[in-house]
Amino acid sequence: MLRITDRIAIEEWELVEQFIRSSGPGGQNVNKVSTAVELRFEAARSPSLPEPVKRRLERIAGRRWTKDGAIVIQVSDERSQARNRELARERLAELILKATLVPKRRIATKVSQNQKRKRLDAKKARSEVKDGRGWER
Repeated sequence: MLRITDRIAIEEWELVEQFIRSSGPGGQNVNKVSTAVELRFEAARSPSLPEPVKRRLERIAGRRWTKDGAIVIQVSDERSQARNRELARERLAELILKATLVPKRRIATKVSQNQKRKRLDAKKARSEVKDGRGWER
């Protein structure tokens, strides 16, 4: 079980791990051992996540969100399969945790009349300074 918060926990059966060969340096080892991990979580169909969290998660996940509503995370940072597996689970947990935070609503504010007047006065003063430069006319 992957615990996200005290209310949200992802069951093991919801996670699908596939081990693939890593790209990059590693000599002969890279051709023999499948150390990279592809973690797949069917977020859209998950009974563990509330609907608002699913919607925010889709927006946060970006390219990792597939058309069928799954999150795919690939990790090949380490040479150890176990460590890559751990990292993939951590990244998924971080992503879901970010989605649990409800964004603050933005409150539109208006510029006061006094602020508008001050800005225009400052522009006028600057304009006069610039007009005073150069040759006499």
